[in-house]
Amino acid sequence: MQRTPLAASHVQALRDAGKTVTHPVGAILARSGDPTTSFVYVEEGEVEVVNPYTNEGHSPFTLGPTQFMGEISLLNGGAGSLTMRAVRETRVIEVQRGPMLTLMSQIPEMSDIIITVFSARRRGQLDARDGSLRLIGEDEDRNVLRIAEFASRNRIPYSSWPLRSPEAETMARACSIAAGKPAVIFGRNIAVTDPTPDKIARLLGLNLDVRDDEMFDVLIVGGGPAGVAAGVCAGAEGLCALVVEDIAIGGQAGASSRIENYMGFPTGISGGDLVWRGEIQAMKFGTRFAMPRRAVKLQRLEDQSFCATFDNGQLVRARSVVVATGVQYRRPPLARRADFEGAGIYYAATEIEARHCRDAEAVIIGGANSAGQAAMFLSRSARHVRVLVRGSSLAASMSSYLRSRLEADPKITIEYDTEVTALHGADSLEAVTVRELKTGETRLLHIPALFIMVGAVPNTEWLSGLVELDDKGFVITGRGAELVTSPFGTSQPGVFAVGDVRAGSVKRVASSVGEGSVVISKVWEFVNG
Repeated sequence: MQRTPLAASHVQALRDAGKTVTHPVGAILARSGDPTTSFVYVEEGEVEVVNPYTNEGHSPFTLGPTQFMGEISLLNGGAGSLTMRAVRETRVIEVQRGPMLTLMSQIPEMSDIIITVFSARRRGQLDARDGSLRLIGEDEDRNVLRIAEFASRNRIPYSSWPLRSPEAETMARACSIAAGKPAVIFGRNIAVTDPTPDKIARLLGLNLDVRDDEMFDVLIVGGGPAGVAAGVCAGAEGLCALVVEDIAIGGQAGASSRIENYMGFPTGISGGDLVWRGEIQAMKFGTRFAMPRRAVKLQRLEDQSFCATFDNGQLVRARSVVVATGVQYRRPPLARRADFEGAGIYYAATEIEARHCRDAEAVIIGGANSAGQAAMFLSRSARHVRVLVRGSSLAASMSSYLRSRLEADPKITIEYDTEVTALHGADSLEAVTVRELKTGETRLLHIPALFIMVGAVPNTEWLSGLVELDDKGFVITGRGAELVTSPFGTSQPGVFAVGDVRAGSVKRVASSVGEGSVVISKVWEFVNG
């Protein structure tokens, strides 16, 4: 854990806002899985990270004088992932979360130090695969795999153990559950029955907790680059903002392993890392996030505010709405496609999916940048990667630098005028039938993984009847907004659209971030006009 001391003035501010507490030897100062309710600064003594199953200290992970406890979850009030114990009598300053967030907003230099340390801790946990979430049997159970995918894409640290491994047996005994069976365990001993991303989000404090009478200045639906950028700027402008995402913060871009054409990152950055940084930045300004929540309906009320209905029946009211729901890959009409989703068919290429084609051949369907980035990433672990393109060229759909890299990589083959016509396998994908469009010739490819990254279907069903859409379902912007003149205004005053969901938008991360940032000035005018 990084040893970056706070200045003397920062410590005095903590004393003024909090209270001094002395903990005896062995006292637990924080438990894995409990809500993060305070910031703790160590004045004297020593605090160690504890394994919640063995109660052993994670030496050398200890904190001493001038250091502080805490995690990113302090920003959103979510669950902590570390159990902390006093090694010796320890005196600390405790500041409750509310006053601490106020201090951080008032003292940016202190905020920068704290957030830098919190971010480093989270990255360290992700690298060490250590957190409050523990999985057993991820490779053998599709429900457990879904939780792993949800956690990985949302930068939630977790541990994963194979069935019948010694670690899995130890956890099973600690939680009084049957050994040798898949399981999802939260905190110290909560075994999650019928695990779903929604249940895990609730335990982590990532779900939506809104009072019935609560009104947001702006509801941002979609947590991709456009939505998160809007959340950053909304918070910075003092708007009460909520960002809602139905799968993972980062959206489709979050599954990109390496983005090289975004300014400021000459060696590239993963889509997940880029948007995760934006999420922390937005939370620092007070923007709230909630997931997984899918909007199913949007209404305008008599008082001219908006009411969004989510898939669990929850209602959220806001004075304005930013639509940033992006697009999703098309599901090709292949027999048994749904049977193999998560068991050989994937719509993202991250470390989770890459394991399924290690030292084997993988096939990618698609010709856009996302397909090219996936091919480059998978080629590190797969024996060979085939990119199947229905057209005869990539010139119009993929960036030149990416095309050149694919063509130069001996582990990647691009096959034009080609499509997949059939899927084969028992419980998981084992092979696909490929057809040459020009000749009609077919052949069988024995592969364990097929990555589908083709087409762009906008997520706008929930807007039907309220705002004008084009014939493909994209939101029409730049006309009809009577109260605010904006290229992102829709036919419904107070509703704006940014990013890939907008008709005519440039399908690139940089443009989405730009649109999400720029739109907030018009949102502010509408809300305060």
